[in-house]
Amino acid sequence: MKVIIIEDELLAQARLETMLKAIEPSIEVMAKLGSVKESKKYLSRHGAPDLAFVDIQLSDDHSFEIFRHNPADFPVIFTTAYDKYLLESFEHNAIDYLLKPVSEEKLRRSLTKLKKLESHFLQGRIMNLLDEKPKVRDRIVAKKGTEFVALAWHEVAYFFTEHKVVFLKDVHGRQYILDKTLSELEGEVDGKVFFRLNRKFLTNVEAIEKFRSENGKIRVCLRPAVYEEVFVSKETAPDFRRWIGT
Repeated sequence: MKVIIIEDELLAQARLETMLKAIEPSIEVMAKLGSVKESKKYLSRHGAPDLAFVDIQLSDDHSFEIFRHNPADFPVIFTTAYDKYLLESFEHNAIDYLLKPVSEEKLRRSLTKLKKLESHFLQGRIMNLLDEKPKVRDRIVAKKGTEFVALAWHEVAYFFTEHKVVFLKDVHGRQYILDKTLSELEGEVDGKVFFRLNRKFLTNVEAIEKFRSENGKIRVCLRPAVYEEVFVSKETAPDFRRWIGT
């Protein structure tokens, strides 16, 4: 794996490189860059790395400026002492956002996540070669406790709202919090895969275990289980049937 490190602190550069090689000896650090200017120059002259570790606050500017001029078609793991840049970071192909000091355990989890998402980045590069762009992002960022997690769409079972808070339930039953409304999510997901069942639920087709008609409405059983009745209204039932292919 060919990696670049964009970090203006020399000790942090060296520590990150040491941890990476301890975790995965096959990793080759192609460049260690310390500024926005230097990074722009490098990316304009070299091919895309397999992965970039990028500190957000560099000596001459925020590292986001690098990718505004050289849009990343490769995965990026941002490192920073602050969490306020999280949402912006995921506009630049971020697969993870690590708060400093970066531990070997967190680094190992990030590399594992990369392996799971490799096919999505490969597809993105092919689409770029065809001068096309994917219609939807290939992952969504959610929060669990104090950590932020990037999930691929196929890992999402459904979204739901409760007490004005929006939650994501993944296919393993783990629950996360989102800083989005269901209406915003409805505009981001693939309409062939996700459907807005009602004002409370937006679901992946793979999460529908079974359904049946009840007085014109449609009762839906979701997987993982929901401990309440979930109905599609009479008005929405025809759209639901067309979407699910009945």
